[in-house]
Amino acid sequence: MNVKDVMNPNVVFCKPDDTVREAARVLKENNISGAPVLDGEELVGIISEADLLKLLILPEKGELWLPSPFEVIEVPIRELLGWEETKKMLSDVGSTKIEEIMIRDVHTISSEASVEEASEHMIRHRINRLPVTEDNRVVGIITRGDIIEGLAKL
Repeated sequence: MNVKDVMNPNVVFCKPDDTVREAARVLKENNISGAPVLDGEELVGIISEADLLKLLILPEKGELWLPSPFEVIEVPIRELLGWEETKKMLSDVGSTKIEEIMIRDVHTISSEASVEEASEHMIRHRINRLPVTEDNRVVGIITRGDIIEGLAKL
């Protein structure tokens, strides 16, 4: 079985000048966890939910911060300044351009490659999707889910 047999030819993509807000909307509306970033027809990067979530890591704590309703209510007065800075930082995140956070070193695969090769490539590089390219153009995308779905049809 080849990549072309299980890939999705209808590629949902983002543009480098899209904002994080726009990219998050695209991922949510299409029920996908990542997308290639195209400048015209040129593949210039890839963006994933993980890249978006990294923006929520507070530099001084080095950890993801998503407050519970109780934490919001119980914030001590002495920490209100830090809270205001955090709120500002989180509101600014949405206007960040995708080109600032996208992965530029994109792994790709040919539509003629085997599904086994695609699977091995994903596992080795710890990635969940591969843009499928022919003549330097994106002609599809293959995900781990596509491979599993293809194997289930055998």
